[in-house]
Amino acid sequence: MTPNWFTVLSWLSLAVGVLSFIYLLVQVRRNPPHMAIMAWVWPICGLFGGPLVIWLHSRFPGHGNAPFPVSVAKGTLHCGAGCTLGDILAENLALAVPVILVAFGWPDFWGHKIFAVWGLDYVFALAIGIVFQYFSIAPMRGLGLGEGLKEAAKADVASLTSWQIGMYGMMAIFHFAVFKGLWGAEINAADPEFWFAMQIAMMAGFVTAYPVNWLLIRKGIKEEM
Repeated sequence: MTPNWFTVLSWLSLAVGVLSFIYLLVQVRRNPPHMAIMAWVWPICGLFGGPLVIWLHSRFPGHGNAPFPVSVAKGTLHCGAGCTLGDILAENLALAVPVILVAFGWPDFWGHKIFAVWGLDYVFALAIGIVFQYFSIAPMRGLGLGEGLKEAAKADVASLTSWQIGMYGMMAIFHFAVFKGLWGAEINAADPEFWFAMQIAMMAGFVTAYPVNWLLIRKGIKEEM
């Protein structure tokens, strides 16, 4: 069983995330960003980044007016928004319709459900991430649907995969070492503790994806934000 202090901390952190989402949603509606897809990126990333994302948006809200390291951070958040939205949808789908995990190897291949859920997470996150990239790259380069999706995939696969690696690593620590190992608790997407852990895991994903985004933007594969 998770300790009460951790449950309370989880609810508080989730509340901050939701309030940050609402605040950023209002801000981008009042002052639409140059790149339309960022109107969704900022609020979605507020769900896990909270005040840090609010600060970044308030300091560097526009396109092309930031130092390169900050532009990389914004590009990394662009990837993170797709991951966040994909993981929210996939985790709740797996909770509501667990039979879908059969297609991802549970229970015949994986001995633990979490690995099959991660497979579902990746598929959802990648699909949404490519769509997000398409609406960044295609308008700026004047590309059609087919070529735009091709370039979006080139820009997003490495970036999103590196994000998911960090996220999965942190969630594995929480799931196996903390929840099960330390507290003997079974935590899933129905619990606030799970989503608090996911907020931290998303920040770990940002750390692992940042250098990959730096390289992708330097090489012109991904657009500078």
